[in-house]
Amino acid sequence: MVLPLLTAQTAWAGVVGTSPVRAAWWWVGGAGEVSVGGGRMAGMIPVRRTETAVPLANERILAHEFLPELYEDDYFPDPLVDKGKAILLRLCERIERERPGDLAALYVLTHAATEEFNALDHELQAADSEIETMAREEISEDVAFIATAYGFPDADREELIAPRDW
Repeated sequence: MVLPLLTAQTAWAGVVGTSPVRAAWWWVGGAGEVSVGGGRMAGMIPVRRTETAVPLANERILAHEFLPELYEDDYFPDPLVDKGKAILLRLCERIERERPGDLAALYVLTHAATEEFNALDHELQAADSEIETMAREEISEDVAFIATAYGFPDADREELIAPRDW
């Protein structure tokens, strides 16, 4: 079923979940359409109905494929990789919304995203997976890509993810 696009006050970029709390997902397509239901759909991103969406404007971000090696490796469950991708997209949304003026302000945002990855690592461990060397590099590369795409090419790669537990 395809419905008109929800207002910005009623949608947020998220990931597909299987718990009852995360059952109400809408899928937003590039043409301003919303589809109700589960499962990934080509060309659409999942949105939850209760929080604000910030449409991304950075063309480099929109064209970038996040965490591709994790999706290719069966060791990492796709639904949990989807959550990692959502963390990165929320970081992009926050950068576009808050427009950090210097590296210190950027690090506050990337550290918050890193804390989300710390929590995600616990979910991965419960699924007999974890953020190990390859995943750590993939996440670090994507966070560094985001920093560069938003005008911070000199951001220290280690400082971007300094509070990591993995």
